[in-house]
Amino acid sequence: MPEQTELREVLAAIVQRHAGAPTRLLQVLRDVQDVRGWIEPEAIALLGDLLGLPAARVEGVAGFYSFLRTDRPARYHILFSDNITDRMRGNTALLDYLCGKLLVERGHVSEDGLVRVDFTSCTGLCDQGPGLLVNGWAIPNTNIERLDCIAQLVLDQAPVTEWPADLFSIQDNIRRRDILLGHDLQPGDALRAAVARGSESAAEAAANARSWREANIAAPQGPLAVLDEIKRAGLRGRGGAGFTTGLKWEACRNASGPMRYVVCNADEGEPGTFKDRVLLSGYADLVFEGMTVCAYAIGAGQGFLYLRGEYRHLLAPLEETLARRRAAGLLGKDIAGLKGFDFDIQIHLGAGAYVCGEESALIESLEGKRGIPRNRPPYPVTHGYLQRPTTVNNVETFCAAALIAAKGGDWYRVIGTAKSAGTKVLSVSGDCARPGIYEYPFGTPVRQVLADCGAVNTQAVQISGPSGVCIAADEFDRRIAFEDLPTAGAFMVFDQSRDMFQVARNFAHFFAHESCGFCTPCRVGTTMLKATMDKIAAGHGTPYDLAEIEKLDRVLHQSAHCGLGHTACNPTLDTLRRFRPTYEKRLKSLDFEPAFDLDGALARARRMTGRDDAGAHLSTEATE
Repeated sequence: MPEQTELREVLAAIVQRHAGAPTRLLQVLRDVQDVRGWIEPEAIALLGDLLGLPAARVEGVAGFYSFLRTDRPARYHILFSDNITDRMRGNTALLDYLCGKLLVERGHVSEDGLVRVDFTSCTGLCDQGPGLLVNGWAIPNTNIERLDCIAQLVLDQAPVTEWPADLFSIQDNIRRRDILLGHDLQPGDALRAAVARGSESAAEAAANARSWREANIAAPQGPLAVLDEIKRAGLRGRGGAGFTTGLKWEACRNASGPMRYVVCNADEGEPGTFKDRVLLSGYADLVFEGMTVCAYAIGAGQGFLYLRGEYRHLLAPLEETLARRRAAGLLGKDIAGLKGFDFDIQIHLGAGAYVCGEESALIESLEGKRGIPRNRPPYPVTHGYLQRPTTVNNVETFCAAALIAAKGGDWYRVIGTAKSAGTKVLSVSGDCARPGIYEYPFGTPVRQVLADCGAVNTQAVQISGPSGVCIAADEFDRRIAFEDLPTAGAFMVFDQSRDMFQVARNFAHFFAHESCGFCTPCRVGTTMLKATMDKIAAGHGTPYDLAEIEKLDRVLHQSAHCGLGHTACNPTLDTLRRFRPTYEKRLKSLDFEPAFDLDGALARARRMTGRDDAGAHLSTEATE
């Protein structure tokens, strides 16, 4: 009982710190894990009681996110990034080396409960990989020397907070700047320019209104002028889909309801993408400025930045930036001197769920739920956070919006192409001499990016991550633009030494791992795709399997619940189309061979009994 009382006191303090809000459940669970090392079964019911939630709801959320631990705890959780670029840099051999140093089997907690070593999905360190996470903290540039240091720190049981700072040093690696990365704005410039548009009418209405939102509707010249500039600029969402930003903001502003929200999607989990990490590290003021400009335009009172769990190291500096902006009158009450313009931003830290990059799944997570994508319509602009009008844009989009608010839509519109205005920030990684961040005007050909990053003998480029498109050398004159090669930012380079089948296989494993499991087509379909790719890799594939992949793609496109399922087969189909020989050389000349090997499945039983003679194996005749 004393232990139960102590646990309840700890949990009560954490819940109180989050104002007892059920919507903060994920943040509460993260804090509980930080304090207790894991989320023990006894904590589930107690948290449900403290938050007024069913224990099943708490347990469901705790079990959904990969960074939350409800099983046997370890003092050190070490997760190696398993993106294809990390594979290319030898992450598998490095993981095996560390497991040997620590005498632990991959995926298992050591007998003394000290350490667990395993893989995780992309950590956003593709320009300086292999990357890994230790208790959620990112370490780049993993090599033998660094692993020796890490192993000794673990064996000495040194607290992670006392580890050498240079282990955690992450570089921005900005290689090319344009209007965004090279901007000269000071904090508040864009916001003051936005408020200045129609300021006399806005000030008069604010003086006579009971609230900012009432004034915003009564005298909308300023906000509508901002919307007009965003629309005139031709700004489109930088998350990959490319929806017109001005129309999204306008729809949210016109939606009925007393409260509106602004949400920044900083949950970039697409393998090969790390531009948001750099923007949040070096351009946080511009991000928050764009969110506040959006709040001014649509009449919002609250904002959220959903930060991916792998970027936990950015949380403290981002909070410091928010505090500095509040002190400068750029957040909080009467922003920029405009009476009644009240808006603030809260950071919500994710916990390892790729699907939360989808905007409705992100909103579900913000509400303290499992990150399951919603059925649409209705859309977030009318029924978003807490079923209220919500604008969701990604980090780069808000940065661009701040530039437009400061310098005008006409200035922005002349950059890029007729259908793709402005610039695009690319995350370049893989087989190149200078991986990092590159900003280009839309319309820039792939060939120029390859030349600038020092890529030679390139056979393929994966544009926009696994869910995007893989192009071959004869397509390198294609352009980065919504009308040709739209992208969320990933630009992964593969030279002639790479096996494109293994690239696609890595992506198939990624989709199977990251499927939220909500819908059967995706849950089963991604697993089937993974199994088929493994079957081909093992030398048991046939032409029948290649045809089945195409059928599987049609099923997923027609029936999967969200974009993850719709795009899961893209890497396989693209590489099949452009690099078919790498598949065919692995195939048998049979029409069909079962993926399930019954004799192979009995191998574990043979090991347990210590038998491996001929009688312990199934004969060929018995399996036919």
